[in-house]
Amino acid sequence: MTPVKITPLGGLNEIGKNITLFEYGNTAFLIDCGMSFPDEDMLGVDIVLPDFTYVEKNRDRIQGIIITHGHEDHIGGLPYLLSRIKLPVYATRLTAALIESKLKEKNIHADIRVVNAGSVLNFGDVTVEMIHVNHSIPDAVALAIKTPLGYVVHTGDFKIDCTPASGDMIDLARFAQLGQEGVLLLMADSTNAERPGYTQTEQKVNATFDALFARAEANKKRLIIATFASNISRVQQIINSACKYDRKVVVEGRSMVNIIQV
Repeated sequence: MTPVKITPLGGLNEIGKNITLFEYGNTAFLIDCGMSFPDEDMLGVDIVLPDFTYVEKNRDRIQGIIITHGHEDHIGGLPYLLSRIKLPVYATRLTAALIESKLKEKNIHADIRVVNAGSVLNFGDVTVEMIHVNHSIPDAVALAIKTPLGYVVHTGDFKIDCTPASGDMIDLARFAQLGQEGVLLLMADSTNAERPGYTQTEQKVNATFDALFARAEANKKRLIIATFASNISRVQQIINSACKYDRKVVVEGRSMVNIIQV
C-alpha cells in the first residue's frame, strides 16, 4: 500500500515560514511558502526563509503550490522559491493579488491560478478541496486532501467566529461532513488553541471602534490607530467607522499602502 508522506519544512512549533510538502506515490505538492522575521540575536538578518533543499531535490515531482491565505508567514517565501523553481501557484482571488504584487517587486513572473472556496484541484490520485474559513484576512481556506487512504484535512490558520467582520462564517458544515466520512489525519493550527475558553467575535471590536470614534468626535480629536497591515479585516473595520463618522483616513507605512492598493 502506498503511504501518504507529509514533510513539514517550517512552521511547526513556531510562528512563521509555514511550508509543507505533501506526497502520495508520484504525486507531490506544497502547501504554503512563508517567511519569518529574525530574532533579536540575528543581527543583520532581514528575513528568515525555510530550507528549500528537499523541495529542490524533488522539483521534478512537485506539481504546484497551494496557498491557504495571504499573510507573510504563508506567502513571504514565494519570491525566493519561485526564483529557483517554476511551479504553478493556486490561491484565492485576494491571496493571488497579494502574491502578484509581491512577485512584481522582485520582477518574478509566475503561473498564478485563481481558485475559490469550493474549488477542487486534481493531482493524480489525489484531489484537494478548498473550504472557506474565517481569519484576520479575507479569502482564507482550509484544504480537504482526498487520497486513496482517506482524507487529510489541513485547516490553514482559522478562527471560529459566528459573526465575522466580513463575509460568511467558517464552513463548519463541511468539516462535519468530512468527520462523518472519516479523516485519516487532521493538521490544525490556530494561535493559542491550547488555551481554555474562546476568542470573542470581531463584532466586539466593531463596538469598541464605534465608542472610540464617538468619543473623539465629541471632543473634536483626531485618532491614531496602529494595526498590522496584513490584518485586512481590522483595517476595513477602521475605515467603516471612519465613513460612519465622516472622518478622513490617512494611511502610513509601505506595507499598509501596498495592501490597501491591492
